[in-house]
Amino acid sequence: MSYLRFDKTLMTNLEESLTREILRTNRSGAYHCSTIVDCNTRKYHGLLVIPVPELDDENHVLLSSLDETVIQHGAEFNLGIHKYGGGTFSPRGHKYIREFDCEKVPTTIYRVGGVVLKKEKVFVHHENRILIRYTLVDAHSDTILRLRPYLAFRSVRQYTHENSQANRHYDEVDNGIKTCMYPGYPELYMQFSKNVTFHFEPDWYRGIEYPKEQERGYDFNEDLYVPGYFEMSIKKGECITFSGGISSIDTGSLNELFAKEAERRTPRDNFKNCLINSAHQFLNKQGEESYLLAGYPWFKCRARDEFVSLPGLTLSIGEVEKFEKIMDTAVKCVYAFINGEDSALKMTEIEHPDVLLWMMWTVQQYAKFTSKEAAKNKYGQLIKDVMNYLVSGKHPNLEVHANGLVYSNGREKAITWMNSTANGRPVVPRTGYIVEFNSLWYNALRFAADLLADDQDFAAGLQGIYEKTAPSFVETFLNEYGYLLDYVDGNMMDWSVRPNMIFAAALDYSPLDAKQKKGIVDIVTKELLTPKGIRSLSPKSGGYNPNYVGPQIQRDYAYHQGTAWPWLEGFYLEAYLRIYKRSAVSFVERQMISYEDQMTCHCISSIPELFDGNPPFQGRGAVSFAMNVAEILRTLNLLDRYNNQ
Repeated sequence: MSYLRFDKTLMTNLEESLTREILRTNRSGAYHCSTIVDCNTRKYHGLLVIPVPELDDENHVLLSSLDETVIQHGAEFNLGIHKYGGGTFSPRGHKYIREFDCEKVPTTIYRVGGVVLKKEKVFVHHENRILIRYTLVDAHSDTILRLRPYLAFRSVRQYTHENSQANRHYDEVDNGIKTCMYPGYPELYMQFSKNVTFHFEPDWYRGIEYPKEQERGYDFNEDLYVPGYFEMSIKKGECITFSGGISSIDTGSLNELFAKEAERRTPRDNFKNCLINSAHQFLNKQGEESYLLAGYPWFKCRARDEFVSLPGLTLSIGEVEKFEKIMDTAVKCVYAFINGEDSALKMTEIEHPDVLLWMMWTVQQYAKFTSKEAAKNKYGQLIKDVMNYLVSGKHPNLEVHANGLVYSNGREKAITWMNSTANGRPVVPRTGYIVEFNSLWYNALRFAADLLADDQDFAAGLQGIYEKTAPSFVETFLNEYGYLLDYVDGNMMDWSVRPNMIFAAALDYSPLDAKQKKGIVDIVTKELLTPKGIRSLSPKSGGYNPNYVGPQIQRDYAYHQGTAWPWLEGFYLEAYLRIYKRSAVSFVERQMISYEDQMTCHCISSIPELFDGNPPFQGRGAVSFAMNVAEILRTLNLLDRYNNQ
């Protein structure tokens, strides 16, 4: 039986099937995303969603969906599905689905009377092109396939509505047509592997609704333009491949191209392979530069997210070359920042004060997976330049104090990973001596001094700092209850039990002793641990708000006030393994089971951005989140190493 197979009972139950989404990407920023029944429930959903850099930095939905109709003996059976007002779904093509399988590529089996039709989808790597292969598995008489494209040509953050400016013109191309609704957009080529007839019947389908947007308190309806429909005969056993892209293609090669692309896919036949497949989707290759997207469907490349994610998404699965390729671009971004240079590179938020510290941690993981010598040869100069930059006080918001700790101002602007804002102000205004910043800082000092020990003057300079940092850290953050304050700013101390203290117990170099680390792990276990990650705030602390629901402002206030984050659990489990060693293995394995359950929920074979902090721990936010996937993969790698000792 397939690892990711869904039967007729689930597929025809919209309460179940509409909560499950499928994501496919081209590894260059474009994607296809919808529910497993192909009913779009978000404005971000679409069959072909691509960047259009000539217009802006957003993704754009060109082809929203493609409705199939099977015709036999003059009877039409529409396999599409859209939601309209009043809870109406039309047509109701999901009732013809007999099976959905996405172990290799997303595959839907429809049965209409004596007709069995198989539909398979792939996104071509590094090309803005979606391929759909239709195979007539069974039929007892002549069968016609009709395909009706729904066009949007709009940003993922906007909607399209019926208007007179939309261009209805189209040109015939090899086995299909090309069209472009608005100036500035590329032309959309819709072509087939066999000769088709296009019937020009332009119309707007009005009032299509997106319930996920309604849930989130946004506008939720739009009109989509349908230029007409394609029609072709299909014989039993015949395969017909559709191509939707922004350039023409040799239609004679489509069936072969589909087979080739499908063969390249990692089979999602177990938990780890699902995550590996998901890891590959975050790659965003733009020309010679490579980035990691923070998540789908709306996140771009964010510096902190990339450095936290990079080891798990590459090194943990043996892809050292990919790590180096992405780091090549990241290093350019780092140098542009520390040199105060303008850059056209697409990495945002590099100015946040902990980003360079996370970069140090990332190189540290590279040293552990390869060797210290390899890390020194490749990144030694980078490490030296960054540490000199920080130590000399050149960072605009990371000041090294005489006590060896680093200080950042976060009163007016969110500067940590807890970055939600409301009315232009941070919801969690963490400022001053911030606990994870200083954990990362101490780790960076020790790692850099160790890696570059041959440079005696440099190493000695760092040693002079970290020998002050360690006692200052304990004195500043450790309270009488055995856990760490979240931040300290003069006389202001945040006593909230938050997860940020776990880094002091998880990192290779820590200012804490074994007993202090155990105390932190124990309180995180007691107050913050859930089956779906580590809570951002303890239920015993004031302001606990575990449900990430409702309009934007309501969600902003809940974002880091009790919601659970899987990526934090990666560091928690690393700390747990450090303390309890082999006796912890079975506990860590049990924690992984709850994430394996997630492979068939929310976004198939990936991990969403966050979860509610209370049962039933519902997945929320972005459907696929890089840091979460990365840290679960890194944890699995840690488990392998412990099991193989």
